[in-house]
Formats: sequence, structure tokens, C-alpha cells
Amino acid sequence: MPAVAKTAKLATLLALVCVTTIGAPAAYAGGRGEDGNRTDTGQNANLDDKGNLTVTAGGVVFDRSKNGSGTSTGALTSSTNWSPPPCWYAPKYTPEQLQKTLEPIWEAESTGYEWDAAQRKKYNADDKEKGFNKDKTGKGYWWDSYVDKSYPPGWDSCDKGPFWVDTGDAPPAEYENAVTPEILAELAYNEIRVPGTKVTLAPAEATKVNLPTWAWLNGADFKPVSVTASVPVLDLQATATAEPVSLKIEPGTADAVTYPASGVCEINNGHIGEPYAKGKAGETPACGVKYLRSSGDGTYPLRATVTWKITWTGTDGAGGDLPDGNFGATQDVVVQEIQAVNR
Repeated sequence: MPAVAKTAKLATLLALVCVTTIGAPAAYAGGRGEDGNRTDTGQNANLDDKGNLTVTAGGVVFDRSKNGSGTSTGALTSSTNWSPPPCWYAPKYTPEQLQKTLEPIWEAESTGYEWDAAQRKKYNADDKEKGFNKDKTGKGYWWDSYVDKSYPPGWDSCDKGPFWVDTGDAPPAEYENAVTPEILAELAYNEIRVPGTKVTLAPAEATKVNLPTWAWLNGADFKPVSVTASVPVLDLQATATAEPVSLKIEPGTADAVTYPASGVCEINNGHIGEPYAKGKAGETPACGVKYLRSSGDGTYPLRATVTWKITWTGTDGAGGDLPDGNFGATQDVVVQEIQAVNR
């Protein structure tokens, strides 16, 4: 592609980003609310009491009613180098909406006369009856790119479009990341929020050198969570479900041993670790740590990381696995010497 045309194409893409952000046509992923979940913006959009979004033309709608909640929730980090799509294609505009989006860009003359003229020809803009496929209103949509608003690497790779797709037809194969149930599952993965991983320790205030410290997580908090992503105008949807499978304990010092020795506590009957109870002082904890040296005047940064297994199901029986996700937190542990009593 000649440099001038490529520059103009990028300028159009950036202009569309600005118009979408300011004028809010159907659905870039938006910011985050107080609960840590994403909020969405959309043209002709309505939010229900649960914060779910519906739009008149395309856009991915997220149902987070079964997501983790609370101030300590957080997003998962993939256990591999996999990452959710930074951008994707989905229905975005009716013919009238596309006209209202593009004409102000052309009128601003920010992309150059030749480029604008070519675009007007592409969308048959001068035909008041058929321009922008107005004669096909209700029989399809203009698809375009959507971008994760955190703008991760590759956010600008979906630079083809807008393009028309008739109702019932699949988008052309050249458009990678055009929404499918699996793409929706990957986007839903990006919306999952899981509870914080601060473990309960016994002893609680300060542990002692060479004495086992029991560690466990509140079983009520660690249950499967899920997010459903859908494109209503296509009758496509997928649900990504995260289920806790293990807790990894890292003591924060080499002068310690973990229970089990691997430091990985597998989930057992819905519980991670076992709460300490009176009379268990002489037992080995199912999950815990024993420090071999005092923390002195400081603390040890114990890190607890929960691994979540991710599965998905989608339209027409599609489904499978996505990479495991991790979420962890660090907490300070005071370790004291056992005080000997002289008689």
C-alpha cells in the first residue's frame, strides 16, 4: 500500500476511534466501575439494573451477574503467553448510523480529498436512496472493529472495514477475529473477576519459628464464577467459567518449608486448605508454612496465588478449554522466636 494511502487509512482509523469514544457508537470496551468490572458505552444503548447493556446494532454485551464481586476482586493473568483479543470485528452500524459516523469525518477534511472521495465512492454516499446500503436496512449490518480500551499491543491490527454482511451470512474469511463463539469466550475471559487471595493464618497475629502455620481460604468465596458474552443481533453467545483448582504458597524467604513440600495446595471438596481448630497443634497442616528464622523487626512477604481452570461453552454446542488463569496477593507475616522460660 502506498505510504500516503496507508497514512490516510490510519488517520481514518484513529478518527473512528475518536468518534466512537466521543459520540459512542455501539461499543468499545469502556472503563471500570467501582466493583472492578468493565462498564460499556453504546449508541442507542440501554443499561438495566444489573449494568447489562443492550444496543440497537451489534456490539458485544457482557452478562456479569455471576462474576466475582467485592473490593478485592481482580482480573486473571493467563498462565501462558496467551492473551485475549486486543480487537475484534462485530456488527456495529445500521446504514443510517454509518452515514452519521463517516460524513463528519469527511467534512472535517482530516484524511485528504483523494481518500475521502474514494471512501464516498466505496459507500456510494452520493446516492440518497441506496448510499451506505440504506436499501438493505434491516437485512444486515455494517461490521467494524472494536478495541479493548486499555489499548493492549495489537489494538490497531483490526484495520479493515467497515464492511457489509447480510443477515445469515458469515463475514469474509479475510477478517481475522470476526466474532465467533470462541472469540466471545476469550472476550468473556477478559471480563472475569475473582475474589482476593488473602489467606487466613493460624496463629493469626504472629507465627513462631519452627512451628507450623496453618493456611486456608474461605470456601464460600472460592466457588466458580462466570461471564457470558453475546452479540444479540447474531444470536451468538459464549460463557467462560473460572473454577478454582489450587493455591500456591510462597513464604517470602528461603528459610521456610511449605506444606505440602511443593507449596501447592489442591482444592479438596470445595475447600482450599483446612481451618485450624483447637487440638490440632501437633498435626501437620494440609496447607501451610513453617518458618525457620525470625523476621526480626520486619516481616516476610507471603504470597498466595490461586490458579483457576477456565472452560467455555457457546452457541450450537461449541466449547472447550482456555488457558488457566492466576490471581494472587502478598501479605506481611511476622515471625517471632519462641521465648524460653527460665525457672
